[in-house]
Amino acid sequence: MTESLQPSFQPALALIELASIAVGIEAGDAMVKRAPVEVLRAGTIHPGKYLVLVTGEVADVEEALAAGLAVGEPCLVDSVFLPHVHGQVVAALRGARRAGVGEALGIVETATVAATIQAADAGAKGASVELLELRLGDGLGGKGYLLFDGTAADVEAAVAIALERVEDELAGTGAVPGGRSPIGRVIAQLHPGMRAELEAAPRFADRVGREA
Repeated sequence: MTESLQPSFQPALALIELASIAVGIEAGDAMVKRAPVEVLRAGTIHPGKYLVLVTGEVADVEEALAAGLAVGEPCLVDSVFLPHVHGQVVAALRGARRAGVGEALGIVETATVAATIQAADAGAKGASVELLELRLGDGLGGKGYLLFDGTAADVEAAVAIALERVEDELAGTGAVPGGRSPIGRVIAQLHPGMRAELEAAPRFADRVGREA
């Protein structure tokens, strides 16, 4: 295992995903008032949802999440709580993007932002892969997807673990947020042209240009 693939774990992370902006702001306020957590991000995403993402010590994040869920429950879309979240997930949430160099690309697509984060953490912890990028919510109709890179065997394992984790969470709730089960694909030897497009910009309109 190369140094870049060594496990790196952080304190806890939690996210709540709400269908109401007003309730989302109220829930975020309740979270930071309840426990000493750091707000990594809070704001709107398409289509009119509100996210609150916090990090901190495990007990503090768990307490803050409980406060947010108590306020936001009527408008809750999804949530995730990750004790000792993987460092690659934290980096990706802070905007890090990596270029793929492995022999295979793994894609996991989910119906909610929370489920994508859940999948990323599970896959990164379960196999020796690089998390290249997280795409969350905006421009995706509220969905999310992630990209794993590595050997074919490792990427296949990471995608399988990620899908199983999300499906287990869905089974526990008895519902599929957004009406969609997670989708996973593994592509061996991604074509250089497709890799260049992914690394340049994932949105189609950004690649075709906007000349008059």
